[in-house]
Amino acid sequence: MASLNVGNLGEYLREQRRSAQLSLRQLADAAGVSNPYLSQIERGLRKPSAEVLQQVAKALRISAETLYVRAGILDEKEREELETRAVILADPSINERQKQVLLQIYDSFRKENAADAAAATVTDSADGATGAHRAAGTSDAVDAPEPPEAERPSTSTQP
Repeated sequence: MASLNVGNLGEYLREQRRSAQLSLRQLADAAGVSNPYLSQIERGLRKPSAEVLQQVAKALRISAETLYVRAGILDEKEREELETRAVILADPSINERQKQVLLQIYDSFRKENAADAAAATVTDSADGATGAHRAAGTSDAVDAPEPPEAERPSTSTQP
């Protein structure tokens, strides 16, 4: 059977299982999966579902999102966002209203930064095109207009 590319998931699981000092059988029992199935996951022969990964993560007491990233189910940025949300929601020192306000602020910052990044990408693309026109000796409509006379530096000398 050919090995699947699951982002070194199997190696990572084996490493986590060994550091938790669990046998393959103990982890399989704790996660509610069969011993042969877990063995195949560790050897890279099977790609587990998100549900199975969640059960294994719970048994190992590690982040399910980390396993999702390793399995290619979730990308790194999504994992970071989910973990940030989980930490806020799990904090016992703040009340539910404060948690919701923090999550709203977090969302607004993420949206603002995404919009800024998109604008920078558009600007970089436009600057690249303008530079190519100038390098070719051509002009384009992107050239900046002259500033109004009131904003121009003074060339006269006054006493």
